Amino acid sequence: MTTTLPKDKLPLFINGAYVDGRGQLFDDVNPMNGQRILGVTEATADDVDDAVQAAKAALRGPWGKLTDQERSRLLLAIADEIDRRQDDFLKAEIDDTGKPLSLASKIDIPRGAANFRAFADLALRMTGETYEMQTPDGKRALNLISRHPVGVVGVICPWNLPLLLMTWKVAPALACGNTVVVKPSEETPHTATLLGEVMNAVGVPKGVYNVVHGFGPGSAGEALVQHPDVDAITFTGESATGTAIMKDAANLLKPVSFELGGKNPAIVFDDADLDVAIATGLRSVFANTGQVCLCTERIYVHRSLFEAYVEGMVKGAEQLTLGDPWQSTTTTGPLISAEHHAKVKSCVKLAKEEGAELLCGDVPVNMKGEMQNGSYFCPTIAVGLDDNARFCREEVFGPICHIAPFDDDDEAIARANDTEYGLCASIFTNDLNRAHRASAALDVGITWVNNWFLRDLRTPFGGSKRSGIGREGGIYSLEFYTELKNTCLTL
Repeated sequence: MTTTLPKDKLPLFINGAYVDGRGQLFDDVNPMNGQRILGVTEATADDVDDAVQAAKAALRGPWGKLTDQERSRLLLAIADEIDRRQDDFLKAEIDDTGKPLSLASKIDIPRGAANFRAFADLALRMTGETYEMQTPDGKRALNLISRHPVGVVGVICPWNLPLLLMTWKVAPALACGNTVVVKPSEETPHTATLLGEVMNAVGVPKGVYNVVHGFGPGSAGEALVQHPDVDAITFTGESATGTAIMKDAANLLKPVSFELGGKNPAIVFDDADLDVAIATGLRSVFANTGQVCLCTERIYVHRSLFEAYVEGMVKGAEQLTLGDPWQSTTTTGPLISAEHHAKVKSCVKLAKEEGAELLCGDVPVNMKGEMQNGSYFCPTIAVGLDDNARFCREEVFGPICHIAPFDDDDEAIARANDTEYGLCASIFTNDLNRAHRASAALDVGITWVNNWFLRDLRTPFGGSKRSGIGREGGIYSLEFYTELKNTCLTL
C-alpha cells in the first residue's frame, strides 16, 4: 500500500492509497504497436465493496463537513495540479490511446483540468428557493428548497477520451458534495489511476475519489452497478451496454445518467460556405480516428454542391498523416485495439457488399518499424448507398463516413432524423432563418451551425432517443448529482 503510483503496474486506488486488486492481472496494451505497457490489477467484488465503503465513510466524514467554498478551492487545486503534471498525463493518455500529441495536448489534458475549474464555479452557485404560503389557520409558512449530495456515485468511463470524459463526471459529482468510485475502461486505465496522486497532493480527503479496474459483466463494472450502497450510476459508452446497466440499476431504483452511441448526421445546404463545410467535415469525421461519440458518420449534401464537396473531402482525407503519435506531423493515430480494428474493417467490408463505392480507404496501411503491429486504419469515404443500408444505420466508431445528395430541406431533415440515435448534428448554411428551422426540427441533443465540437461547459450536454438519458454541464448537472429536499416551516 502506497500513496504514490508504482511504476511497474497499475493498482487500484482506494481510500487514498494504491492497493493491489484481488483479481487477475491483465495487460494494458499500446495500440500504436500492440505491445504491453504494464499490468493492471483487476478488482473483485470485495475490492469494489472496499472502495464503496471508503466513499460512503468519506461522505459522513471530513468531505461531508466541507463548505461549498472549501470544495471549490480543492477542485481548483486539482486543475492546477493536472496542469503542472501535464507531461505525465500526456504520456499516460497517449500510451493508452495512441492519439496524436497534437490532439491530446490541445484537447484531452487541458479539458481535464478545465472540467474541474468549470465545476468549481458550480459549487459556489448551488442556491435553493423559498416559497411562502398561508396555513389553514391563517399563519405564515415557508417552504425552503435545498440541494444535497446524491451520495456515492459510480462513474463508468469510455476509452476514447479517458481523462476528459472521466473528469466531466467526477468534477460535477465532487462539486455537489458526492464521493465517487471510478471504473475506467480496461483499454485505458492509466490517467484515472494517476489522478489519485493529484487528489492526494492537493489534500482531497481519503475515500472521496476511488478507482477500481476491470471489465463489465462478471467483473468490476457489474459489481459497481449492483452494489446496494452505490446511489447513482453515470456511464458513457455503447447503447447496448447502457441498456444492460439500466436493467441492473432498476433492481435497486438507482438513478442513471447515460451518454451513449450515435450515428450523427451533417447537412450541407445549398448556400453553405463550401470551404468551411469541408474543413469542418474533415474534423468531424476523422478527429481521434473517428473515435468520438460526436463524430459525423452520415453527411447529406445539396445536389448542387455534392460533387465539389465530395472531391474536397476525399482530397483532405488523403492528406491525413498516419504515424507515431509523438510526432508533430501526425494527424491520425491508431484505433484503440486490434479487436476494434477488426470491427471497423468488417463494417467497411459490409459497405462494399451492400454496394458502396469507396472513394478513399480500403487499402492496407503499411506502417514502418514497431508501428507495423499497430491498429492503424486508413480514412475511408463511401458513397452510393441507400439510407436503409446497415452501414448507414449502425454506429461504426472509426474513420469512416457516407456522403449522399439531397434535393430539398425537408428531405434532408427527414433523412437526418431517420435513426434510432439522437446525439448531435451539424448543419452548414448562411441563412439564419434556415439554421433556426433546421436546428429546431432535428431530433438531437446538440446542433452545431457552421462548426463542430465547440463546447461551452455551462451548456447542457446529452442525447435523445438511444443516445442517452439526462443532461450534464453547468447547472444542468445538478439534476443528477443532487437530491432536492423541501423543509416546510410554520412561522
